[in-house]
Amino acid sequence: MSNLTKDDLIDFLYEEVRMLDESRFDEWLKLWCKDGIYWMPLDYRQEDPIHETSLMYEDQFMLRLRVDRLNGARTFSQKPKSRCHHVIQRPFVDEMDHEAGRYVTKTQMHYVETRMDEQFMLACTAQHHLVLEDGALRIERKRVDLLNCDAPFGNIQLLP
Repeated sequence: MSNLTKDDLIDFLYEEVRMLDESRFDEWLKLWCKDGIYWMPLDYRQEDPIHETSLMYEDQFMLRLRVDRLNGARTFSQKPKSRCHHVIQRPFVDEMDHEAGRYVTKTQMHYVETRMDEQFMLACTAQHHLVLEDGALRIERKRVDLLNCDAPFGNIQLLP
C-alpha cells in the first residue's frame, strides 16, 4: 500500500462506517493504532482536548471498554441494542504525505442512532489522521465535530 491513492483512503473511510453500521466493533478496533485517540470536542473549533472538557476523548483502553459493553450479553442498558446509520459525503483528502506515510481526511456526515422507539440524528464532520503501519492504513486520531455541539442532547451509545 505504499502507493496509496485518494480512492484507497476514501474506500478505507467508507469501510470504517460500514463496520460501525453493521456492529462489527471488534473489526473496527483493528483499524486503530495502538495509541489511537477518538476525540469529540465539546465546543465549536475547540483546540485543546486535554485542558478543556470534551464530549469524548477516548484512548484504546476506553474504546475497548466501550466495545466490550456494546458486545456484552449482560449490558442491560443495551437490550435491545442501539443501532446506527452513517450517511457520509464523499470524503476530502486534505493531506497525502507518502514519504511519511501520513494522511488527513475530512468527511461531513449525518449520523442516526436508534434504540427502541427513540431516534436522534447528528450532523457532524469527522477528521481522520491516518498512518501507514506494516503496509496497512490505521487510524491515529479521529476527531468528530458535532454541528450542534453546544446544544444539550442525550447519551451517544455508539460512535459517529
